[in-house]
Amino acid sequence: MTAPPTLADVVRTLEALYPPSTAEGWDAVGLVAGDPAQPVRKILFAVDPVATVADEAIEWGADLIVTHHPLFLRPVHSIAATTFKGSLVHRLVRAGIGLYVAHTNADAAPRGVADALADAIGLVDRTPLVPAAGPSGAARPDGAAHLAQTGIGRVGRLEEPTTLRAFAERVAAALPATEQGVRVAGDLDATVSTVAVVGGSGDSLFDAVRSAGADVYVTADLRHHPASELRERAEFEGGIAGGPFLVDVAHFASEWPWLHYAAADLTGRLAETGTVDTRVSVRRTDPWTARIGSAHRA
Repeated sequence: MTAPPTLADVVRTLEALYPPSTAEGWDAVGLVAGDPAQPVRKILFAVDPVATVADEAIEWGADLIVTHHPLFLRPVHSIAATTFKGSLVHRLVRAGIGLYVAHTNADAAPRGVADALADAIGLVDRTPLVPAAGPSGAARPDGAAHLAQTGIGRVGRLEEPTTLRAFAERVAAALPATEQGVRVAGDLDATVSTVAVVGGSGDSLFDAVRSAGADVYVTADLRHHPASELRERAEFEGGIAGGPFLVDVAHFASEWPWLHYAAADLTGRLAETGTVDTRVSVRRTDPWTARIGSAHRA
């Protein structure tokens, strides 16, 4: 029987897939907890490092959790178990479970968050919405011979043009169900073909979306004023059918498809080192638990 890889082996592989140097300067990625010498047999992938994910990892007997979102995005002075984050760390340490974070470095990577979202909704011929500085490409984790560009978001086209309504329905069907669902801004009967996507909060990238000539923009956490101003400008310049239209999804839902890519790519890369068992968590960690529809008044 092949010996399992150590946590150090797994971390080296994750950092080859998602180089920490490509993370944003404000980000906090990498190994949060764990002994590098510890054998790793089971790895759980999840969007958020929260209590229900720790529960699942402990119940399954995982040795490592890989999450997209950081546990400690801002500096802390204590991880005492008297705080909810400190308590989670103590639970993981007692159970012998490590925690690793790949955040904005996974957003930009080939087969990262952006590519996974683009694949889920059927985009082809795509390029980064905002290409990374430096080398124009990186070797794809799936072993393909060609180079794939890195950078934030993706812009591409649908194989066949469709209406905004049908496209939004496609997005809703492709992503995990959430209480928010999918919000749309624009003429539902308008034809769309070129699509920009950004997993997670994306309203800071409206200028890049407009420059890319996208008909519709799929992202999460859209705020009132930026969305309103974008649509007002689009209608002023192009009439009611002026793009980009907006498709706003839950933050959690936009990033969840990447977990399957991460699990598959890590397993493939580790094949020469040792065998691991992976699981993608299906526990919904979106914080919203209910939505009450507005009352209709005459």
